Amino acid sequence: MTEHQAAETVSTRRLSLRRPVRHDVDAILAVHRDPRTCAHNPSDRLHTAAEAEQLFHRWDTQWDRFGIGYLVLREHDSDTALGFCGVKSMLLKDRAILNLFYRLAPTAWGRGLASEAARAVVDWATRRMPEPPIVARVRPANIASQHVARHAGLSRAAHLDGPGPDGLDWIYVSAWPE
Repeated sequence: MTEHQAAETVSTRRLSLRRPVRHDVDAILAVHRDPRTCAHNPSDRLHTAAEAEQLFHRWDTQWDRFGIGYLVLREHDSDTALGFCGVKSMLLKDRAILNLFYRLAPTAWGRGLASEAARAVVDWATRRMPEPPIVARVRPANIASQHVARHAGLSRAAHLDGPGPDGLDWIYVSAWPE
């Protein structure tokens, strides 16, 4: 993929979000290497550039396969990646869903940027793929992530809670078809 193929941009009042490109591997590593960013999801923590490269390739494959995926998050007129927010196609309880993901560098915490990005991503993903519900899987102790999920328009669906790779997942959904 070339830089111009990543042209689709999601914009908010303060943020610009776009498809990651190979140049973003260093930012992927920086955000996912920090133990604070993966405190509630320790299996997501990266340690090497090779791991970041592999993660980039998984994200890029998601884009190529589904036409949707994770986005690099920056403030307007800045080259500094603050983190990542987007959706990934997957299954939950044997149903196709779009799993909402948001992970920001600690320097971006506490400013409402994750909520702003997540709300924009939910709107964007719903326009691109209206059928599958959007789901955020959140650890019960991760109060900040619960707050972001609610600000993104998702509601807790305790009947869908279940085990995840790093412990119990509380499930927040845009809607869940019966």
